[in-house]
Amino acid sequence: MWQEIAKYGRKLVEHGLVESNFGNISSRAGDRMLITRTGAALDEITENNVVEVDVWDTSSLDIIASSETVVHREIYRQTSALAIIHAHAPYAVVESLLAGPEGRISPVDSEGQYFLGEIPVVGGGIGSCELAGNLANALSRHRGAIVYSHGTFAIGRTLGDAYIVTTQLEHSCKVKYLYERAKTERESK
Repeated sequence: MWQEIAKYGRKLVEHGLVESNFGNISSRAGDRMLITRTGAALDEITENNVVEVDVWDTSSLDIIASSETVVHREIYRQTSALAIIHAHAPYAVVESLLAGPEGRISPVDSEGQYFLGEIPVVGGGIGSCELAGNLANALSRHRGAIVYSHGTFAIGRTLGDAYIVTTQLEHSCKVKYLYERAKTERESK
């Protein structure tokens, strides 16, 4: 399974959805999850950059696992997700800043409207219990959400599903940003 995590780590970096040492990826199997290590370069993942921890209880390995392990754990506990991708997609971060914490982003593109609907923006500190609860709550009703000023979290039955949601979130935020900027420029002329 670490090979699948490595595959999507490379794709995230190659497509500008995350800088190499930021973001994290996990996959659930029963009561266990594999998650990237803290500080791991997502485009250089090896077997040693992935940690296996329990979904229900904390572990001594949590200290080397991603700083967002508590968040992934809570999402797995409260949703049917089997895969999670957390990226720092730039347009999604910008749109979250414009929407504000606890805001909503309404896609203007037809794909975003159809596949995502309203995109929730949630608050909470990086790796905090508050963020874990807020994201798990949002992802129990949506396939993707954006952490205010931080980045996207996407869930799926597979890493491929979560990756598609990640790309959809960023695409819809990019289209919305560019559309609103062009509209403002046109109106100011």
